[in-house]
Amino acid sequence: MASLPDLRYQKKHRTREELLKHMQTFSLDLKLSVGIWYFTPGGGRFHDRYVPDADIPERLKTAHDLIQYGVKGIEAHYPLEANEDNFHLYQQLEKDTGIKAMSIGPHIFWDKAYEFGSLSNPIDASRRKAKDVLVRNLKFVKSVGPHCHVGLWPGIDGYTYPLGTVFYEMWGRFESAVAEALDEVPGVRIAIEPKPYEPAPNNIYRTTADGLIACRDIEARLKNPENRKLMDEGHALVAMQPEVGHVRMGFEDLPYAYLRVARDGRLQHTHWNSQPLGNYDQDLNVGVVAWEQAEALLYALKMVGYTGYIGIDINPERMPMQKAIEVNARVLRIMNERIDALPHDKILECYFEPDKHRGELELILAESRRKP
Repeated sequence: MASLPDLRYQKKHRTREELLKHMQTFSLDLKLSVGIWYFTPGGGRFHDRYVPDADIPERLKTAHDLIQYGVKGIEAHYPLEANEDNFHLYQQLEKDTGIKAMSIGPHIFWDKAYEFGSLSNPIDASRRKAKDVLVRNLKFVKSVGPHCHVGLWPGIDGYTYPLGTVFYEMWGRFESAVAEALDEVPGVRIAIEPKPYEPAPNNIYRTTADGLIACRDIEARLKNPENRKLMDEGHALVAMQPEVGHVRMGFEDLPYAYLRVARDGRLQHTHWNSQPLGNYDQDLNVGVVAWEQAEALLYALKMVGYTGYIGIDINPERMPMQKAIEVNARVLRIMNERIDALPHDKILECYFEPDKHRGELELILAESRRKP
């Protein structure tokens, strides 16, 4: 039987007294993770790359310097950035620094074979190719260990025109492909990352709620006894890794969205950046836009007792990657220190007894932002 990180703690509903004690004694452990894909950002649709490219050995050498900022995890795509031939380099990184490969997802969105989607593609050959990559990815991650999951971003899956799209077929193909792959390689967890649009004009799972529905629909198709036993014990095999930018692109509220996932025991991982409401996916540094949303999200995760990684998911095109990680790590620690220092008893009084504390939460937040 495979061993999975236990997410069931996220479902716990605390009483007012229990929650106050928890808030006064629990502090988030900011275990940061970084994505190797943005160590040397490529160009975009409208411009060339601004920094020289670097191969994987060079990027992993750079990763050694990130431990000083609290980085403890590294993420990659299979087989482009992490595979059977080069994984010894990731193992050496862990041996030297303690930084673990903790998320490796399938690279099934770039190849021209996925012009019309990957796991939902109506063209059988393209869909089979994507599923084959996913199966190999699952086997690879299973060999890495239970601390690693498959981060699944269906960015190229979706549709262009609403009229004429056969939605039942689109969702069904994706769900069956993922379920068949999970049953072929049981005991490995997948974490879906929804997004409203881009690169597909309309992504297959647009919102947090869509992602939760997909998780349940995929799990309902699982048949392997090992997988069924894990689910019977309350473990999620299809979880989520929501990203701040994607959630904000969909005009969602961060703490609301993330805690919808946690309440289902499916918050495997979290991706952090900042993003204007709507707009294209910008992957800005944490806190540059909507600082208060990021702090509210951290506070919500503190309420849940979140123990997973805080994944920095940015696109540092115009500053050195190391500087960007330093900035994001510092900002997150400032935010974490600020939320720990809040008067949790008074905040809970404002929620549980709103008629007696009108306007007090606003003053608490204002005072917390005043310089000492």
